[in-house]
Amino acid sequence: MRDAISIFLTAALLLTVLVGCSRQPTPSAPSIEPDETGDETTMPQTGWTTAVPNEYFEPSEHPGTVTRLDYESEDYVRDGAPITKTAYVYTPYGYDPADTETRYNILYLMHGWGGRAGEYFDYGQNLFDNLIERGDIPPLIIVSATFYNDNSSRDFGSSIQEFRQFHRDFETHLMPAVEGQYHTYAASTSPEDLAASRDHRAFGGFSLGSVTTWLQFCYDYDTIRWFLPMSGSCWYYGTYGDFRFEENVDFIEQLVKEENLDERGYFIYHAVGTEDAVKSQSVNMAEEMLQRPTFTPDHYVFYQKDGGYHDFNAVLEYLYNALPLFFREGGEGR
Repeated sequence: MRDAISIFLTAALLLTVLVGCSRQPTPSAPSIEPDETGDETTMPQTGWTTAVPNEYFEPSEHPGTVTRLDYESEDYVRDGAPITKTAYVYTPYGYDPADTETRYNILYLMHGWGGRAGEYFDYGQNLFDNLIERGDIPPLIIVSATFYNDNSSRDFGSSIQEFRQFHRDFETHLMPAVEGQYHTYAASTSPEDLAASRDHRAFGGFSLGSVTTWLQFCYDYDTIRWFLPMSGSCWYYGTYGDFRFEENVDFIEQLVKEENLDERGYFIYHAVGTEDAVKSQSVNMAEEMLQRPTFTPDHYVFYQKDGGYHDFNAVLEYLYNALPLFFREGGEGR
């Protein structure tokens, strides 16, 4: 009974045989059903993602704006010398820098190996525009950041060194630079005000960006409530090829209990494709998470893209499915 994912897939295959089909059943949309009082309850903890409708890839009538943001940071991998880094910031249609009354939820996104700041808007801006325009998500600010800098090597081993230090850049430089300029729910960029606004802050990433997302949970649970790791597991302990699933989940579980995160709130939408070349690390971590009573469906879910590969098409589907579930308590999300 330990192998929750295998049971799920076996049941799906059995159903396929019984109805005379040749493949897994058509994925159904994850949803949160209201209880008898009208309050939202939890969604199924495992399931299939829903395909993005074609119209969401078309240009919106009310597109947002993407702006380059250069900010001062430090080279944490090498000598700690001052450096300038770059992120790209999406603001939704109607965002007014002079309007200090209207506040916005914020989502930080991280690329994978060899990626760059701003790449999410190259292939994803139409999706973001349409999700907002069609009312699937409230208007929000999105930051496409990077763990690289001008001194970074892009080889795999060096990339691991860079993302392991990214949380320091995020805490001390990136988050204050962005939220000191844009109108988020943070009253100021003091550590206290950033922590007080955690319900309105999310972080997600793909591939090595997914690993970065898990590390953000481990280091920055005080300032982030919503997490979207896409095709990757936690490497707080271990590294690629040395996946210490039990040890990492032990650590996450300990954080949840010691930091009272059940009461404070957190939500992880973990996703991977069934044809993803590195899906095993996500599946194995999900199996470890799902066997523990600590990680209930209102805090952790695992969804798969049927036929999904390790590519941007899968990323767009994960974003389409996950973002409407974020910022539900204390925010304005549907």
